[in-house]
Formats: sequence, structure tokens, C-alpha cells
Amino acid sequence: MEILQIVGIGLIGAILAVFVKERNKEIALLISMATGLLIFLFAVSKVSAVIKVLEELASRANINMFYLTTVLKIIGIAYIAEFGAQVCKDAGEGSIATKIELAAKILVMVLALPIIVAILESVLRLIP
Repeated sequence: MEILQIVGIGLIGAILAVFVKERNKEIALLISMATGLLIFLFAVSKVSAVIKVLEELASRANINMFYLTTVLKIIGIAYIAEFGAQVCKDAGEGSIATKIELAAKILVMVLALPIIVAILESVLRLIP
């Protein structure tokens, strides 16, 4: 049960941060960030199994791997941006978090552009 490990790491990090926060807020913030990073890396290590299944399904369905790769990149950007924004919010830097989210949205839009163009071209071919 990996979720028990994740919750355990989170609880230990939270308890440490609360105890240290009274004496040194900067160290408490670092503990919080390190705990978040540890949980994030643990979760990311499990993504490879999902990617393998998606690649197999895409090859069976004869889907162009370019599109699958693009979608996976978009998902990665969303997760990484969310993590970075949450860390900034934890540090009290909501303004920087907002900028990270905006940059991620722009990057997602840029990556999705070829897929949008392909869909529009397919629709235009259907119209007589």
C-alpha cells in the first residue's frame, strides 16, 4: 500500500514542520518543501507504468505517437506546474505561483496547437 507510505511521509513532514516552525520558520518551510518534493518524486516514479500502457493502447489503435507524446508532455507540464505553484503558495509567494500557472497554460497551448490544427483539418475535410 503505497498510499500509506505517502501519507506517512506527509504526516512526519507536517509534524516536523509544525514543531520547527515555532523556532525557525525558514527551516520549517524547507522541511515542508522537501517533504512535498519527496512525495512528488515517489508519485512520479509510478507514472512509467501508466505511460507504457498508454503507448501499447496507442500502438494497437494505430494512433500517431506524436499525438500521444504531446498529450503526455501536456500532462507533465500540468503536474509540474501544479507542484511548483503549490510550493510557492506554501512559501507565501502566491504571486509567483500565479505566474507559474500562467506560464504552464501558455506552454500547454503551444504544445496543443498541432493537435488542434490536425482536428480542424480533419473537420474541414469532412465538410463538402
